[in-house]
Amino acid sequence: MSRYYTEDHEWIEVEGEAATVGITEYAQEQLGDIVFVELPDEGAELEKSKDAAVVESVKAASDVYAPISGTVIEVNSALEEDPALVNSSPEEDGWFFKLTIADESELEGLMDEAAYKSFVEGL
Repeated sequence: MSRYYTEDHEWIEVEGEAATVGITEYAQEQLGDIVFVELPDEGAELEKSKDAAVVESVKAASDVYAPISGTVIEVNSALEEDPALVNSSPEEDGWFFKLTIADESELEGLMDEAAYKSFVEGL
């Protein structure tokens, strides 16, 4: 399993031909208390860097972008009942969706954990 990060604070964990996507610890801290998450539909075709989901907090609403292109194969329905999972476990139980990997080369432009930590420290 490999995990990558985007400059928009999404993480993507690759396992075989599929990947799980969520937002980072840093992103959820910036948003504050999450009150609603709008997930993509299963079967939706997502395009790299385009809107994939929406997360709303007491402070603001924010788009979540697809780190890579692919087809949504599963959404985290637990977030509909308990959107605060994004706050309590953003990089584990608070994942947003899983998708197939349309083009593995799209992973090449993403950061590894060390690069992401360095990126966040510079903000």
